[in-house]
Formats: sequence, C-alpha cells, structure tokens
Amino acid sequence: MSDLPKKGVSITEPAKDKGAPSPRRKLLHKDSLPNFTPDNYSSDEDDKFEHADAATPGGGWTNGQIPPLFTPAVTLHPYTRSGRLALYGHHRRWINFQSSWSRIGDGSSSLDAVHGESSKGDSVMEKCPVEEGKTVKALVAQLCERFYYQGWATGTGGGVSIRVGGPSEGRPYRVFVAPSGVQKEDMVGDDVFEMDMNQEVVEAPKTPNLKISACTPLWFVVYKHAKSAMCVIHTHSMNAQLATMLDPTEEATVLRVTHLEMLKGVGHHAFDDVLEVPIIDNRPTEDQLADQLEQAILKYPKCNAVLVRRHGIYAWGDSWEQAKAQCESFDYLFETAVKLKSMGIDCGVKPISGTYRVDESDVDMAEVETQKEPPVKKQKVTNGSSPAFNAAEAKENDADLLLTRTTIPLVPRDSNILLLDIEGTTSSISFVKEVLFPFVRNNLTDFISNLSNEQVATHLLAIKKDFTTLENDHPSVLACRDLDEKSTSAQQNLASRVLALMDHDLKKTGLKAFQSDMWDEGYKSGELVGHTYSDFKPMLDWCKSNKVRVCIYSSGAVHAQKLLFGHTEREGDLTAYLDAHFDTTSGNKHNSQSYVTIATALEAQPNQIIFVSDSEAEVKAAREAGMMAVVSVRPGNAPLSKDVKEQFPLVRSLLQICGGDDHISIVN
Repeated sequence: MSDLPKKGVSITEPAKDKGAPSPRRKLLHKDSLPNFTPDNYSSDEDDKFEHADAATPGGGWTNGQIPPLFTPAVTLHPYTRSGRLALYGHHRRWINFQSSWSRIGDGSSSLDAVHGESSKGDSVMEKCPVEEGKTVKALVAQLCERFYYQGWATGTGGGVSIRVGGPSEGRPYRVFVAPSGVQKEDMVGDDVFEMDMNQEVVEAPKTPNLKISACTPLWFVVYKHAKSAMCVIHTHSMNAQLATMLDPTEEATVLRVTHLEMLKGVGHHAFDDVLEVPIIDNRPTEDQLADQLEQAILKYPKCNAVLVRRHGIYAWGDSWEQAKAQCESFDYLFETAVKLKSMGIDCGVKPISGTYRVDESDVDMAEVETQKEPPVKKQKVTNGSSPAFNAAEAKENDADLLLTRTTIPLVPRDSNILLLDIEGTTSSISFVKEVLFPFVRNNLTDFISNLSNEQVATHLLAIKKDFTTLENDHPSVLACRDLDEKSTSAQQNLASRVLALMDHDLKKTGLKAFQSDMWDEGYKSGELVGHTYSDFKPMLDWCKSNKVRVCIYSSGAVHAQKLLFGHTEREGDLTAYLDAHFDTTSGNKHNSQSYVTIATALEAQPNQIIFVSDSEAEVKAAREAGMMAVVSVRPGNAPLSKDVKEQFPLVRSLLQICGGDDHISIVN
C-alpha cells in the first residue's frame, strides 16, 4: 500500500516508439483520490473514473483498460473482504430502476423483511429520463446474459423487453427491447433499442448496424392484451421446446399441468389447480406468430405464457422481477412434465392417490364446527426395552403385504410371467390409430396391385372367413354383401372388404394378417418406426435381470407384433427380450378361455401370470380366468369406468410393476 499515491492518480502514456503497440487510452479522474485501503474502498469510487472513450460501445475496464495499479486483488470491490461483506450484506446484484415487485413484502406486516434498496417500492435512482433509460437498458443486457447461462438464449436466440412509465405515472410508455443477432452473454446496454407503443424507434442503439429483434411485434401483442404486463421474456429453453412435443401427434393446443408445488409460481394458480398453457405452431419467422399469439392470450387470459411448438416460450409479468420468477417457474413445470412423461405419468391428470384430499362424506361437520383446536398428536412409545422404528410398537406386518384385488402385483415377487397388451400399454394408441392404420389405407391399392393372383386369393379367403363371424346385419357385412355377385375383380373385392372391416375397427384374424404384411414393407423401407413408451425398455431390463418372462398378447398378428418391437424408434430391436407372442389365434381377448389357453401354452397356472392392458373387457376376462389383472393408464387411453378404477390396480408406468424380489406375498 505504501506505493499508492497520496492525493491522486496519474496515468501517463509511455514514450511513443516506432513499432510499439498503441498505448491504453487515458483514464480521466474527476476528483483526487484519498489514500484509500481495501477496508475503506467503496463502490462509489468506481463512479470517479470516466473513460475517455465512454461513447464507444463495449469499451471499459473489462476490455483491458483497467490500470495495472488498481489490481482487483488489492482494491477492487467485491474482491476484498469488506467488499464482499458490503455486496452480500445490503447490495443486491441485479441492476434496477425501481423496486416494483418483490416476494419479500412491503412493510405492512411485522413478518415483512423490508430493505431500503429494493423492497419498499421506492425508486432507486433520480427521476431522470436519461438515467432511467441507461439503467433499464443495462438491466435488459444483464437479464439476457443470465438467460444465456441458464441455457435459454444460446446462439443469439431469445430476448427481453421491458417497458416503464405509462398512464399510472402520467407519462407515455417507454419500451426497451433487445436487438437481433447479438451474443446474449456479451450484450451491453448500448445494444438495446428504445421504442414507443406505436412500435417506432425512439432511440437507436449506440452500437451501429444492429437490427430490431423479430420478436418485436410479439412484445407489443402481449403489452396490448396483458394490460398490466411490464416485461416480456422469450426463451429457447429446451424444457419448453420438449413440453410442446409431449403429444406424439403434435396437434395439442394446450399443455395441462396439475398438483405440482411450483404452480404457485406462475401466477393465478394454486397447487391443485389445472394450469393450461396454450401451444401455438411455429412459423418460418417469429413475426408471423403474432396472430396466433394474440388468439392464445385472449383464449387463455389466466395464463401468463404461451408455448411455441418446437421453439420455446413467451412469458410475461407485471414487472421484470415477476416475469423472471414466472418464467423460471414455467420452465421448472415443463421439465417436470417431460420427466413424468418418460415415467409414463401424465402431468395433467389428478393423482389417484398420494396427495392430500378430504372427502366430504368422511367429515363430521358438527365436530368441525365445535372443535376449536385440533387435538395434539402424541407419539406412541413402547414399554419394552427396544422401541421399534419411529418409536412405534413393533409388529409383524405380514397383513400389509397381502395381495388384494387393488394391490399392484410385483415381479418377480408375485409372478415371474408378465403378459402385456400393446395398444395403450407398451405403445401409444395414437401410433396405431394415426400411423399404422392410415398407412394401410393410403397404400392399400398399390400394395394389392403388386400381389400375385395366388397371394390375393389367399388373403381374400382369410378375409371372407372373418366375415362369417359377423352377424348378417353388421354394417361391414351389409357394405360387402353384393361384392361376390358383381363383376368386381378379386383385387377390388379384397380392398373393399379390408376397408369395411377397418371402418369398424374389427379385430379379425384375416384382417390382422393382411395388415401385418403391409406393415412389413413399411418397416423394411423405414417409412414406419415402432413406438414404445420410455419406461418399456427399463422394464424389460429389470425383468431380464430378475429372470421374469415377458410375453405379448395383442389383437395384432404375431408377425405385426414382432415388426413393431423389432423396429422401435427409441431402442431398435427389442424382440430378444420377449419370450412369447400371442394373437387372436389363441382366442378373442374378451373371452376368459383365451387366457386359460395362453397359460397352458406357457406351462403355468393362470394365477401365476400378471396381465396388463388398458381394455376393461380384457382385464375382466383375464381376472375371470384367474390371472392377476392390472389396468394400464396412459395419455390418450379411453376413460375408465368407476367400477374398474375401484376394483383393479392401476399403473401409469410399467416400472410400477417392477420390484419386490423378496418376501413372497400371500395372494388373497
């Protein structure tokens, strides 16, 4: 410290030699400096330095213009102990122009923690338009930098807009917007545009050649319809993007989330409310989203955000603090939704159990009205010398391990044979309805035209046999009753019968064999890729490691089953994990005898097999045969009746069946 100047600092330029590098620009000092030390240094000292090139965007101490004399380790806040105490003791890290919003409180309650700098609602700077503009621009840059490091604004994507003023302050709005094509982690306030509510540029950035963000029309759509909004944030968050693709058809117009704690953070919602976040389709340029965004805001006024499919999110709030907090909360919910989907759980469905609820029938209202204070709960302890876990009386809990009608059976504890349906259990119903079936319809004529006469005759004979199992007045029969009498070709006859059966979603053996031959070509060409839920492969791994046999029973032909599991999108060929396949050649899936037949083929008793399906008729038939029947609950499945929900165990993921490799339960 003895080398520090006593009265002032003079930074002199070195002698100019030919070929010598250009000297650093001179720092001007407004006032003479005291003989300060790390203990008396204040952040106010920073303001006593003015760069000669302050008008140059991006210039400053971080670009090498800090004098060697003032090394951070010696003097600069916050690298000293006193500096860190000052920073974390009462200085907030965010640049701010007023304390517009805070979860801390406003001092109206003894529980509020009031801080002079940013929580009382007071301005933190003079009412100077120039200083206000400078501060808000710097704040926009600071937010963009933070969002970059959160992974929300990579590759120059994303942006922030803040507006100040307005009728409540007796002045026009001032709207500040981030530019386009700027590295968000390197933004400075000099890069930010100021505009008015007519979308006219009031003050261009000091940095030359910058363009207004393509998001600009969207900022103003939000400001127009969300009257109290003072900040809009746009991110390219990976969680937001994936949340828009949870629906495999990508036709969903809303994402629903319920029973998550962070719902409280998005505004207007409680833990047990259902949040509906609208989803709009992406366009080649962001300005083309304006009409969709406007419609979504008007349709879902309770939501402070809109998702853009395969793109990101727009979120807003009554201040920049609220917008930031809500955007963070939305992102947390999206990440949760994506991870729950990978577990086979729909984030928009109210939990069946495991969350607090009060049924009115169980509440004695008279007791509630007369009881002023809840009774004090006392912990039970044992009189013996060895208290049990949680100080409760030690007891054998064999009764709790009994397998009841609604208990989820576990492999390998309760069975080492798992029999699975496909649609709505291992794979999405929408894949079958919206991918496989349309493939047959769209390629039917071309496929039949390439068959030999012998192949056509074989398929036609099998399809006609399907018709013999139908009543004479069945719509499919009526649609085809004159085909044999007309002079139609065998190819036309076959095509008409296939479509007639498909029109009524009939699970017939001949039809399924024909469809599987068509799908064979689709899978081999790569046009078709099998869908399985993300929990399917981990479940297969568990069963393999625990010597559990996994078998398939589907109305689809065995050949079609093997094609699907042999060409999965997620894991490739999974057929090696499957021990056996059964289709309608083993019997109708609604008939209990079919399950007895399958048990015999597996050389097991029906009560040694766990069967999982989304179909009520199938689980009832399996239980009637003696199997342990479980209902699969997946997004897009048909709603379940009350009696099935009350009488059968329900699972949202096949992993819920895995576990319990010891303690054989007693089947009740």
